Amino acid sequence: MGRARRAALSGAQLARGVGTLLTPRAVFGMALETAWVGTHLATYPLGIFQQRAEGLHGYRIEHLAPVQRGLLISHLEAAGTPILLVHGFIDNRSIFTLLRRGLTRRGFGSVYAMNYSSLTADVRTAAAQLGEEIEAIVADTGYEKIHVVGHSLGGLIARYYVTRLGGDEHVHTLVTLGTPHQGTYGAYALPSRLGAQMRPGSGLINELDEPAPGCTTRFICYWSDTDIVVVPQGNGRLRHPDLSVRNIRLHGVGHISLPIVGDVVHGISTALAELDQDGGTVTAGVTPIAARTRAEDLESQGGRRTASGRHTADGLS
Repeated sequence: MGRARRAALSGAQLARGVGTLLTPRAVFGMALETAWVGTHLATYPLGIFQQRAEGLHGYRIEHLAPVQRGLLISHLEAAGTPILLVHGFIDNRSIFTLLRRGLTRRGFGSVYAMNYSSLTADVRTAAAQLGEEIEAIVADTGYEKIHVVGHSLGGLIARYYVTRLGGDEHVHTLVTLGTPHQGTYGAYALPSRLGAQMRPGSGLINELDEPAPGCTTRFICYWSDTDIVVVPQGNGRLRHPDLSVRNIRLHGVGHISLPIVGDVVHGISTALAELDQDGGTVTAGVTPIAARTRAEDLESQGGRRTASGRHTADGLS
């Protein structure tokens, strides 16, 4: 009965997903996705050769734009906290070209991007390699904790590091973009060990759902209801009783487009600029990144807000 119930639920989710893909905003989003895929293919070779893009350092501010100076003056710790960008499956750091530029233009002075091997066949191994990269950044910069932004598989790797390898000691905030936190049926198209790990109900997904008591990392998870890589799309949400999570829903945004959408760049910048060392907000009136009650979740499902006039973002779910 339990399997039948889960199968029926998945079928209903798939049906809703197909309907969502047919809206005018979704069609526009798919057109934008197609254009961005072409652009990304052109820039892909630029991200192959350098293993890690170095952070930007320095103390002079007179040459900076007003917005950059503002963050440095108002919140020096937020501006200096390193940010590491982790790409997804068969990709490289070039996917973050616009996001990295957006972060540095907003005053974040230490933004890194790493490459892991495109031949990676195991999330656990990649998570250990990510840990080595993070520890190197911690040693280089002197910051005990950094922020991590992971796209797609990169978010899953980072989540494993944080929750299963004790990585919350070094990761203040983990932002995931289009990450299949509950697996994706699209992974059945990948006849490999890595593909099997990303399928719903796999051993890896079940391991990630195990208790993670005391985890101090804050999670911000962007997912799109028109993502055709994460199927069903709702599997891009992170639900775990031990984790402090804010799930943000987007509409009309493709999987590859997630790191370039203005709402996402602005949202990440705002969140990382307004979090103190303990994870709370330092600006009055800003919604804290914290778990909410079931009653609040049900209430939030009834409303939507329009972001920048193009995309919609739901509250926690």
